Formats: sequence, structure tokens, C-alpha cells
Amino acid sequence: MNELIMPHNIGVKNALENMKEVLALYDKVIGNYRPLLDGERYLTDKEVASILKVSRRTLQEYRNDGVIPYILLGGKVLYRESDLESVLESCYHPAYKR
Repeated sequence: MNELIMPHNIGVKNALENMKEVLALYDKVIGNYRPLLDGERYLTDKEVASILKVSRRTLQEYRNDGVIPYILLGGKVLYRESDLESVLESCYHPAYKR
């Protein structure tokens, strides 16, 4: 164990690769992080469409028909996460046994 720790050492190479993976994961998490505004998360139409598995055009129809509440801020449409949860809860139909 009297060898020098050099960049070409297998253990050092593995440790550096692991650190690169952790850093990439950290960058991904930080890139997606958005702080809450007064305890509320606001989602874009792209995010909501992905969550609900509908097209952005369908979301526009929901807005036009008054199905989903939204905020129009400078031409950008935002949805409160709590509003979406309320809409989904109000449309819930429990299963019944025959």
C-alpha cells in the first residue's frame, strides 16, 4: 500500500467515473428544481400534458371548455398543481362490485 495515488490507477479511475455520474445526476436534479411559490407548484402546459397523457391541444380544449383552471401570465399558461388535483378528484368515479 505504498503506491502513489495517480490518475491512471484503476481505483482512482473508478472513483472519478463514479463522481462524474453523481455530478451528472446532481445537475439533472438541480436543472429540474423549481422552488415553491407560497407553497404552490405551477406547471407548464407541456408538463401537464405529460402528466395527464393528453396532447397540448387537448389541454387547450379543456381550458376553452372551462374544465381545467389556469393562469395566463404574459402569454404563458400555467396550472396550479392543487387545481389539477381538485379537478381529478371531482371527476373520480369509484369502482363498484357486481
